[in-house]
Amino acid sequence: MKIALIQMKVGATPQENLAHAAQLVAEAAQAGAELVSLPEMFCCPYETPNFPKFAEAEGGPFHQSLAALAKEAGVYLIAGSVPEDEDGKTYNTSYVFDPAGNCIAKHRKIHLFDINIAGGQKFMESETLTAGSRPTVFDTPWGKMGLCICYDIRFPELARLLALEGAKVIFIPAAFNMTTGPAHWELSFRARALDNQVYMAGCAPARDLTASYHSWGHSIITTPWGEVMGQLEEEEGILYGALDFAREDAIREQLPLLKHRRTDLYELKDLTKEVN
Repeated sequence: MKIALIQMKVGATPQENLAHAAQLVAEAAQAGAELVSLPEMFCCPYETPNFPKFAEAEGGPFHQSLAALAKEAGVYLIAGSVPEDEDGKTYNTSYVFDPAGNCIAKHRKIHLFDINIAGGQKFMESETLTAGSRPTVFDTPWGKMGLCICYDIRFPELARLLALEGAKVIFIPAAFNMTTGPAHWELSFRARALDNQVYMAGCAPARDLTASYHSWGHSIITTPWGEVMGQLEEEEGILYGALDFAREDAIREQLPLLKHRRTDLYELKDLTKEVN
C-alpha cells in the first residue's frame, strides 16, 4: 500500500487552499499513491476565530469539492481536517472519501488543544470548538484504518482502542507547534506505533512564519517496530511511504504484545458501543 502525506502551506481562504490541495493530491496520485492525506485545518489559517467563520455542514459545497477531488484523483482521501458546523456547534472534523467520491468515515477531534505552556504558547480550541465523542475506524481494501486528529495522539487509550478494533495504520492530520513539536512530535508517533504495533502517519501543514500559528511541520511515518520510516522538514512537500502489512503481522507474531495483555487484571472499553 502506497500512501502520501501532503505537507502544504495554508493560505487565507478555503478556495485557494482547495485549489492548492487539488494540485498536490493529483501529483501524489500520479506518483502512484493509493491513499492520500491532507493536514489538520488545511482549509483556513489555524486560529480559533476562523473555525466558526469557515465552518460548513457535512454535505456542503466544500465537502462536495473534496469528494470530487478524491474521485478525480482516484484515491482514498483523508481530507485533513476542516471546521464542521452542526446545529450551531463547530467541530474539528476529518472526512474520508473513497476513489468513487463516497464519504466513508469522519472523525471529530475528541481531545481539544487547550494549553498554556510557560514560556511557550497559549492556545484554547475550546473557545470555539466542541469535542467529538467517538473513536474512528474505517474499512479499505488493505484492511481497517484508524483516524485521529493532532492532540488525540497524546492519549494512548485512544490509539489502543483503534488497534484493538483492527486498525493497521493510524492516520493523524496534525499541527504541532514550535514548542510541542521539537519536544514531542517524533516521540509520540514512535511510542504509539511501538505500543500498538501499527504504522502511524502524521500529516502536518508546512511552516509559515508569516502566519500567527507556526506549525512544526515534519510530517512523519513510523513503523510497527517504532522506527521512523520517513519524515519531512518544515517546508512544503509530499512524504511517500510503502506500507508492508506482512511485516506488521510478523512483528505482532514474534513479539505478541497485544496477545499478552492481562485482561484478567485490566480492560479498555469503547463505551460508545455500549451506548449504542
